[in-house]
Amino acid sequence: MKIIISSDHAGFELKNGIKNFLEEAGYEVRDMGPFEYRSDDDYPELILPVAIEIAKNPALRGIVIGGSGQGEAMSANRIKGVRATVFYGGNTDILKISRQHNDANVLSLGARFMNFDEAKEAVALWLGTPFSGEERHKRRIFELDNF
Repeated sequence: MKIIISSDHAGFELKNGIKNFLEEAGYEVRDMGPFEYRSDDDYPELILPVAIEIAKNPALRGIVIGGSGQGEAMSANRIKGVRATVFYGGNTDILKISRQHNDANVLSLGARFMNFDEAKEAVALWLGTPFSGEERHKRRIFELDNF
């Protein structure tokens, strides 16, 4: 599976750590930046290219990282065909449900609310959880994508 990853300044360190974690686990990772810390960057310019790539190729998965993950998910979800979910710690069942029920193809992490180990666990769980394929879930995703 190929993963596309990006962040803003608040998620820069975590992005680099997650990228290394994924590569060590055998994933092919495409890093779309940033490649150096810049405190005044704007998350839409960094996240939207990831979402556009995911929309073009449904086999890809995206991971975007910011301070809370909220703005990054909002940016990604503006692109038709992208279903971004936010996780910033807590109950990991939401990660499983986002994949099983919603076939989420982008995971948005809130770097200010979790440590590296929690983020690694979240990413592994999210990537390892398949879409259920149940008809009711397929129907709802179709409705989202074709509204």
